Amino acid sequence: MTQPYDPHHDPRYQGPPPPPQPPPQGHGPPQSAPPPGYGQQPGYGPPHPQQPGHGGPFPGGYGARPPGGYGPGQPAGGYGPPAPPQKKSSTGLVIGIIAGALVLVLLLAAGGVWLYTSSRGDSGSGGSDALAGAEVLTFEGLDASHVDTGERVEYDMFPPAGGPHYSAWQDCNVYDEPVRAEFAVHSLEHGAVWITYDPSLSSDQIAVLEGLYTPGGYLVISPMEGLPTPVVASAWGAQIQLGDAEDPALGAFLREYVQSPDAPEPGALCSQGVTETEAEVEAMLEEEGPTTA
Repeated sequence: MTQPYDPHHDPRYQGPPPPPQPPPQGHGPPQSAPPPGYGQQPGYGPPHPQQPGHGGPFPGGYGARPPGGYGPGQPAGGYGPPAPPQKKSSTGLVIGIIAGALVLVLLLAAGGVWLYTSSRGDSGSGGSDALAGAEVLTFEGLDASHVDTGERVEYDMFPPAGGPHYSAWQDCNVYDEPVRAEFAVHSLEHGAVWITYDPSLSSDQIAVLEGLYTPGGYLVISPMEGLPTPVVASAWGAQIQLGDAEDPALGAFLREYVQSPDAPEPGALCSQGVTETEAEVEAMLEEEGPTTA
C-alpha cells in the first residue's frame, strides 16, 4: 500500500520556508513615471546639498534640460556632427599692418619737421642767441639781376654776399681751388652759404670746414685769397668773419642762414650747374668768349 508523501521523511527536505521579509526601505512599489522634481525622486533620498545636479528641481520636472545647457562648451542643440573648420580671415591683420605703417610715416614726417625747425632755429630764438656773441654783417637792397657770363662784377662787400651774378650757379660742393664769384653768388640766391677760407689755413682746419658739407647740402666751400679773416661765411645779405674754423658761431650761422627765407629763391637747385673752378672757367672763356646772360 502506497504511503502518502510526507516531506518530513524526504532527505531533501530543508525545513519550512522562512517567513517573508519586508522590502528594504526606500524600495516601494515601482513608479510608472517619476514625479516632477529631480530632488524628490523616491529611492534616492534627499538631494545632496553640494552634489552637482542634485539641487532644487529644474523647471519642467525630472530630466528637463537646465537653463543655459550643461556647462561651457555644450552647443545649444546638443553634440551633433562637428561644424566644418572656419578659415581665419587675414583682413584684420592686413588692416593692422597698414594702420601701423601710416602711424610710422606720420611719426617720421613729424620728426623731420621738428628736426628742420630746430636746425633753423625757428622754434625760438636759439639761432639768434648762438650768434649773439658774434658780429654778423647784414646787407639790404641787393640787386639780383643777371649779367653776361664773363663780365666781372664790382661787389660792395668782400667776399660777395649777394648782388648781380651770372645766369648759371656754382654747384654746392667742396672745392680745393677758388671758384668764380659770380657763379657762387647765384648759389647764394638759391639759399646756399658760401664758406671761404684762407689758403694758408692748416689742413686740420680745412678738414673741419669740408666736413660740414654733406651730399645734397646747400654749402659751397672753397679757398679765397685776400680774406679779411681766416674764415668767412656768406649768405644772401648776411656774412660772418671768423678767426677759427671751429668757432661755434659758424655752426650757428649755418643753422640760421642755410635755406634762409631772406634769400630770393630758397630751395632752388644747387646742383646741375657749374662744377669748374675759376681757373677752368677763365680757360673756357678765353676759348669761347663771353656769353649773353
